Amino acid sequence: MSIASDIDLSQFDTPGRGRGLLDVFSRGYLLRLLVRQGTATRYRNSVLGWTWSYLKPATQFLVYYFVLGLVLQMQRNVENYPIYLFTAIIVINLFSEGFGNATTAITENSALVRKIYMPRELFPVAAIIVSLIHFVPQAIILLLACALVGWTPSLLGTGIFLAGVLMIAVFSLGLGMMFGAVNVRFRDAQNFVDIIKMVAFWSAPAVYTWQMVAVALPDWAFRIYFSNPLVIGVEMFHVAMWDPTTDVGTQWPTYAGVHIAIACFISVASLVIGQAMFRRFERTFAQDL
Repeated sequence: MSIASDIDLSQFDTPGRGRGLLDVFSRGYLLRLLVRQGTATRYRNSVLGWTWSYLKPATQFLVYYFVLGLVLQMQRNVENYPIYLFTAIIVINLFSEGFGNATTAITENSALVRKIYMPRELFPVAAIIVSLIHFVPQAIILLLACALVGWTPSLLGTGIFLAGVLMIAVFSLGLGMMFGAVNVRFRDAQNFVDIIKMVAFWSAPAVYTWQMVAVALPDWAFRIYFSNPLVIGVEMFHVAMWDPTTDVGTQWPTYAGVHIAIACFISVASLVIGQAMFRRFERTFAQDL
C-alpha cells in the first residue's frame, strides 16, 4: 500500500475554488484591510482630502439646481425641489460609485490577484463598502438640509431609508460582479459601464417626477420603468427624506407594491447572476491579467 493512500484528503479543498460570497464573511480581516486601503488611497496626496466628498456632490447639486430648478423652473412644479433633487443625486451617486468601483476592483488589484489566492469576491464587496463610506458625508448634508426645512425622523422613515440603501448596494454589487468579471478579459465592459452610469441619472426620477413619466409613457412601458431598482431606490429615499418636508407628500402608483417586490427580486437576481458569472470567469483571472 502506498503512503499517499493513507492520507485523508476529505478535509482538503480544491485549489482556487471557494464558496463565493460566503467566503467573504470568513475573511473579515482581509476585507477590513481592503476597505482601509480603498478609503486611504482615494484622496492620497490631495490638499483637501475628504472635503472632496462634500464638494463634489454639492457642486453637482448646485449645477443641476441652477439649470433645472431656476432656469427651467422645475421648482414651481415640485415642492422643496432642492431637497427632492439632492435626495435623488446622492442615491444615484451611491449606485454609480459602487457599480463603477466594483467593475474595476479586480483589474485595479491585479498584482494581488496574480500573486496570492484569496476569495476574489472580497474586492468588489470592499468596493461597495467604500462607496457606502463615501455616501455618509452626502447623507449628512442631506439630513442637515432636511432638518432646516422641518424634517423630523421617524422609525418608518429610517427603515425605508436603510432598505433603500440596501437595495442599491445589492444591485450595484450584482452588476459590478457581472461587468467586473467580463472586464478582466474584455476591457470594453468598462465602456459599457460608463454608458450605464450616464443613463442611470436620467432614468431615475431625480430632476423630474415619476408622474411626468406616467403621462409620457403607455401603461405597460411605465410599469417596466417603475420596476427599475434604481427608480424604486430613489423613491424610497424621497419617501424617507423629502416627503416629511412637504404638505402633499409622495403619491405612489396604486400598484407600487408589486413593483417594489419586482425591484427587490431584480436586485437579488442581479447578485445571484453576478456571482455565477464571477465564478465562471475567475478561473482565468490570473492569466487574463
